[in-house]
Amino acid sequence: MSKSVFTQQDHEVIARDYADLKEAAKKRCADQSEMDIIQKAFDFANEAHKGVRRRSGEPYILHPIAVAKIVVSNIGLGCKSIAAALLHDVVEDTDYTVDDIRNLFGERIAILVDGLTKIKTVLDNEDKKSRGASLQAENLKRILLTLNDDVRVVLIKLADRLHNCRTIEFMPEHKRDKILSETMFIFIPLAHRLGLYEVKSEMEDIWLRYKEPEAFNEITEKINRNITDKEKEIDAFIEPIRKALEKAGFEFEVKKRVKTPYSIWHKMVTKGVTFDEVYDLYAVRIIFNPEKSPNESERDQCYHVFSIITDIYRYKPDRVRDWVKHPKNNGYEALHCTLMSNTGIWVEVQIRTIRMNDIAEKGIAAHWAYKKDGFVGEDQSEMDRWITKVKEILVNPDVNALDLLDIIHKDLNSTDIFVFTPKGDQKRIQKGATALDFAYMIHTEIGNKAIAAKVNMKLEPLSYVLKGGDQVEIITAETESPKREWLGFLQSNKARNIVMDYLRGERQESIKLGKKLLEEQLEALGYKSNEKTLRTLMGFYDINEAKPDELYFRIGVGILKLHNLDEALRRSEGEKNKQWFSWFKSKEKKDEDKGYTILDSKGNSHKYVIAPCCNPIPGDSVVGFISDNGVVTVHKKSCPEANDFAAKHGDRIILLHWDANDSGSFIVQVSIKGLDRIGIINDITRYISLVMSVNIRRINIETEAGVFEGSIDLYVHNRNDLEKLIRKLQKIEGIQSVVRNYL
Repeated sequence: MSKSVFTQQDHEVIARDYADLKEAAKKRCADQSEMDIIQKAFDFANEAHKGVRRRSGEPYILHPIAVAKIVVSNIGLGCKSIAAALLHDVVEDTDYTVDDIRNLFGERIAILVDGLTKIKTVLDNEDKKSRGASLQAENLKRILLTLNDDVRVVLIKLADRLHNCRTIEFMPEHKRDKILSETMFIFIPLAHRLGLYEVKSEMEDIWLRYKEPEAFNEITEKINRNITDKEKEIDAFIEPIRKALEKAGFEFEVKKRVKTPYSIWHKMVTKGVTFDEVYDLYAVRIIFNPEKSPNESERDQCYHVFSIITDIYRYKPDRVRDWVKHPKNNGYEALHCTLMSNTGIWVEVQIRTIRMNDIAEKGIAAHWAYKKDGFVGEDQSEMDRWITKVKEILVNPDVNALDLLDIIHKDLNSTDIFVFTPKGDQKRIQKGATALDFAYMIHTEIGNKAIAAKVNMKLEPLSYVLKGGDQVEIITAETESPKREWLGFLQSNKARNIVMDYLRGERQESIKLGKKLLEEQLEALGYKSNEKTLRTLMGFYDINEAKPDELYFRIGVGILKLHNLDEALRRSEGEKNKQWFSWFKSKEKKDEDKGYTILDSKGNSHKYVIAPCCNPIPGDSVVGFISDNGVVTVHKKSCPEANDFAAKHGDRIILLHWDANDSGSFIVQVSIKGLDRIGIINDITRYISLVMSVNIRRINIETEAGVFEGSIDLYVHNRNDLEKLIRKLQKIEGIQSVVRNYL
């Protein structure tokens, strides 16, 4: 940030943006007194940031104004949140204190500003190599702890992050990569879990624009071209629906939507399909007023709309999603179906009431706005239950910082399924949960005494992973008790905590086992179990005890898996950090022999290894992570592993570009589909090997009922070679699609 005298044009821009904010705020403020608070907050922040500019050169006050506009327009918060958004950088960036805010604006706004200041402080406190991993976990922990104090802190922080993403082009590239990775790892899942669809979607598209610019531009261009081509077809599709709903007496509106570039890209990458194979590209949203039919419930009216539109168009039964009867765990409610238009295109139709639409767009803020008494008990919704569940995770003293980060990240991305008790009662449980998780969900004693399960009348072990629709009966025995090995497959934190608490009663036995396991591991790695080594490990695993018994205990009961033991010891001794890059030992040696190098942003060359999780090749947008020995691991910028790593270890990011003189061969995989005919496999392999002079490492093709599909692993020099090969293969008779597999 820089400081200078503002010009007349600067003042005009500030006045214009603030006027827009005031107009939006009027819809959320109860009276003039609340508007006066917003005016007072703006005047105070404007004076505090006077003469200060952002990296973009614009007046700094435009950032708090923009954050406040997102808070009111995209999230739907009111007066105090708008004021806190305007003031959110004052304490951090000026000489004013939280006490000053409290004296001028009251306790609640001061609490919001204080929470935002603390989050900003820890997020900005980066590049601490010795504490980088745990520091990032503490960032997330502090952010999530505010959910239990005042969730508005997190909502305003999400608005702040969204605006920072909007202006990320002005950030240095290394910081841009860290912020985008952190956004994908923490903030996008958090926005999803809190039901903020608009915020989540915009952050995802910005992430894609910078991580995979070519893919973003190509998909955006195709979307725009498709919209132009299909606009009349979609309008023609809607018209019969409109007439039928009017005839049935519904008061409604119909909105058109196209999938976002990120959602299309994600489907292409994860499903291995082309743009043309994304058949739910278009969506139509029907939003109706349920008060026009007070004798029918909202749910019944949604089904009524469904019956009307499926009388007009054929629907795809396996694409019906009933989130009216079973809302998502972020509060989302709607009935989805996919219909075939008269012109042969699939269109997703989303059926919502006005209330459902408000919650779908504004998330948790709208969810609470529809409650008569504001914030109420945890039994009111899945979203409230999740916030309570977060607290249970955060207060668990047995989870070290890195594990905490992974647990929360996994929980943010988790989805739920429904299973049934023997009496037919429906229960919601997280996807991936086991029969034993179900037992503990029913009652602690049932879990403690469980010995097996009957799933759909068939005997299964307690480790059986439940599927949606399963009917589950737990078999117990009075003599049974929790086992240490249960920790290896339990998924819910509640169940794990119960088992760990029980095992503490067998502490000495666990300590003895843990000590034995640790000493065996240390010996295998060439270390001695002395005081220095134990102190190093206790520090790494955040164990603040005088004796190593707690370390042994956690190892003995399975809390600590010792998968990163080598990392802990090497980091302390300043040796090569082989744990982070242990996957690449053989590859690293091979590349050192070849002498391949990659260039950083300063033109310095580095020996590198290719990350096998995404297999980048020259021409891809890449990011590197440098180890203590100077070897760089190269990932695609969009690789989930890279994003997770950058979110935890931002200090190890290194900006790269490929050395034009590197003539190495790089492994890639393509998926191929088509109509089977005699000689087609021969045509494919002959073209790859003889015409393109590309080596085939592995080929796996299966045929059934006249259709073939499979994958081919190839060695190519760069992305241009690969794209040329794909274009040529697509011209072979019978081939329908050839797609590069990224993940």
